Amino acid sequence: MFGASAENLLRQAREVQDEDLQKFCSRISTLLQNKEYNSETIDSLQKLFLIVSATKYSRTLPRDVLQKLHSTLCFLKAPQPVLVLCSAILREVLPCSALALSCDEVNDMKTMSLISGVMLAQGSKKEEVGTVCSRVLKLLESRQAEGQGSRYLVPILSKVLDLAPTTLNEEQVNVVSKKLVDWLRYASTLQGVPLSSGGFFSPRSRQPASILEVDGAVAGDFFTVLSIGQYYTEDQWLNMHSFSMIRKWLQWSGASGVSNSDADEKSELDSSIMSMVSASSTSSRLMPPKERLREKTFEYCNRLIEQSDRKALKKSDSELQKACLIEAVTLLDLICRQDPLFVYRAFPVVKALYGRISADSAFARVLLPVAQFYLNHSELAAVDSEAVYRHLFTKIPSELYQDPMVAFEFVQFCRGNRKTLSETVGIFRKSFPNLLKFLAWNTASLFPEFIELLPDLIRPDTSIEILHSLLDLPCLTAALEAQHRSLSSLVSEKVLTDQSRKTLNSAEAFQHPYYRSMFLYILRIEAGAGDTIDRLSLLHEVLLDMAQRPRVVQCAQTVPILLQVFFNVVTQFADGPLINQLFLVILERSSLLYDVPDFKAEVQRVFSSQMMVLCKLYPPLIVEQSKELLEFCGTVSNINHKENFFTHVVWAIGEYMSLSYDRRCTVEQITKFFETLEALLFEITQLRASSSVPKYSPRVITVLMTTLAKLASRSQDLIPRVSLFLSKMRPFVRSALISSLYSEDDIQEILARANELNNLLKAPNVAQLILGPSADIANPRWYKDTNVSLPLTMRTVSKVLQREQAPGFSA
Repeated sequence: MFGASAENLLRQAREVQDEDLQKFCSRISTLLQNKEYNSETIDSLQKLFLIVSATKYSRTLPRDVLQKLHSTLCFLKAPQPVLVLCSAILREVLPCSALALSCDEVNDMKTMSLISGVMLAQGSKKEEVGTVCSRVLKLLESRQAEGQGSRYLVPILSKVLDLAPTTLNEEQVNVVSKKLVDWLRYASTLQGVPLSSGGFFSPRSRQPASILEVDGAVAGDFFTVLSIGQYYTEDQWLNMHSFSMIRKWLQWSGASGVSNSDADEKSELDSSIMSMVSASSTSSRLMPPKERLREKTFEYCNRLIEQSDRKALKKSDSELQKACLIEAVTLLDLICRQDPLFVYRAFPVVKALYGRISADSAFARVLLPVAQFYLNHSELAAVDSEAVYRHLFTKIPSELYQDPMVAFEFVQFCRGNRKTLSETVGIFRKSFPNLLKFLAWNTASLFPEFIELLPDLIRPDTSIEILHSLLDLPCLTAALEAQHRSLSSLVSEKVLTDQSRKTLNSAEAFQHPYYRSMFLYILRIEAGAGDTIDRLSLLHEVLLDMAQRPRVVQCAQTVPILLQVFFNVVTQFADGPLINQLFLVILERSSLLYDVPDFKAEVQRVFSSQMMVLCKLYPPLIVEQSKELLEFCGTVSNINHKENFFTHVVWAIGEYMSLSYDRRCTVEQITKFFETLEALLFEITQLRASSSVPKYSPRVITVLMTTLAKLASRSQDLIPRVSLFLSKMRPFVRSALISSLYSEDDIQEILARANELNNLLKAPNVAQLILGPSADIANPRWYKDTNVSLPLTMRTVSKVLQREQAPGFSA
């Protein structure tokens, strides 16, 4: 978020009118014309840049100002801040017909960097990119280029690869590859000399000192980005710049296909064999440029890994070591993917590195490229990598879930390799309780990534446990918060040994032996310990003080979406037994949910819709779970606490408790459901003398009446009981006590449904057809064939139930 002062500056810049802008540009043009590069000029250029960059639409600058900016950009004696501002302004206002940029005559490296930045920012026009690329390569090949800032040209090459990868031909690729080899491998090992200010009292020149290692020792091998010096030479700067872009170059050159002939392929294969046999500089000079670059990059990465084992004197150097390790292992992986013969040389290095850093959590981010290397090459090298994966998926999430960078990169690693991990790495499929800790603690940043990762974690054997884990995700967040707080709080021994004392907060409960098993389960690192907690309601009570925490509330808001993803995946492979288990979990957990604001209502909404999907997918579900459904429907409190979900359950009973869906549906079962729902409807519609009459929505009452009518149509002995009940609905809703609770629209809705059902049940056979159609009702024949179509049936019913002929019905 911008501060108030920054917002004010942006607002002022956007409100500058074109007339005022023209006057301001005239003043800048005069300053640049007179080459007055003072503080006023710099301040004016800063304001102009803010004006042209603060608006979404392009600002039009006068032609003379554009020309002055361009000429200043090519003036070598202009101060660096002025040059940078001129380049930034031109990047914002171009392209336009008033000015055409060219770099054909530019010989200065810094100027070339600024002008090419303007040209490449205009878009990926191939001719412009090609012009810039040709000029850059010409400057790099020129003799005078060395020592004049060649490092400024390396970022231009990187930008060219992004905009137009096909610009470079084979000859140009070889030229750049040769340059990169020289810059990477043959930089000076002596420190640079500070520039003298000149004059009579200039200090006497001294012999350059040697480059040092991060531990202060004199460097014993070639220069790398981990070599320390007070001053750096031009070739050392080029070394560092080259290392920053070598991965992009290798990726591009290895996949670009600039060399297609069989001879080239044979040459590369021969050179790969040569590189495995001998790594000496003499043999490497015989390789093709791209192959030689791989060899020198391999040597460079080995040198970095060796340097990373030194004890750094500064913390910043220690962090640099870790960053270089990540890049070095990533480069080794890339080289081995491009030339598998490097695997046999690289694996001992990576294996030794893993043994050195695996026990130190500070190197957790380095373990990810190491694991990627094992994932890509362990099969070729015939190396057992199970220990690496187990360490990665069990230790890192449970110990470093609070580190946002580790969390993000870990989930990105899982996303990028989810297919391979799910098929070949067994611990990955069982590690979802641990992976969910990343999401529970870093919900905002990781939620989009987890949406993509979740489907690959869902398996038939773990789907039930995953469902419970998703429902318990806010509890996991609360437990992690409690764990975090308990580390900074001390609980007395008396509290820990007093089993009868009620805990005061979750942090205290986390250290209490009585609750230890619950926290151990919710914080487990691997699946298979059980579906859920026996004392789940007690856990909710213990964590109640965390329910309003922002992190917990934010996590709870993501659960409904995760549940939708879960059911979309699991319904693709779920069979009858699994659907039965899922249905039981839905019934059970609809009441056992953590008391986070709006959490229960949102989860029950998802349960309602997914229960319908499960019933449609496997209609015998209602018959097979009749005992649990009878128990659920016989409890009036289920209406009070989860009305929407209860309504869907009742509707499903009326829809699928039918012989047309399951031959095991007996009259006895239908009667049991009927009597249970009849008692329930009587309970909520009976008149009470008490003034506090609970109000139930018309939707619940109408769905209950409809379900009773459906059940009665399938067991016609029950029709008189339903008709009697429906006939009593008018005096019920018109009573003074009830009519005061409902609006007139609600009353009319209840009465209309009762009247429709009562009239329909007067023709039992027709009622059975309408209220319990066969399972093939969705067959197009019901709507296309005029002899058996559903509209014809409805018109027939209308004639039977009405004294007069229905409109449009011919006798």
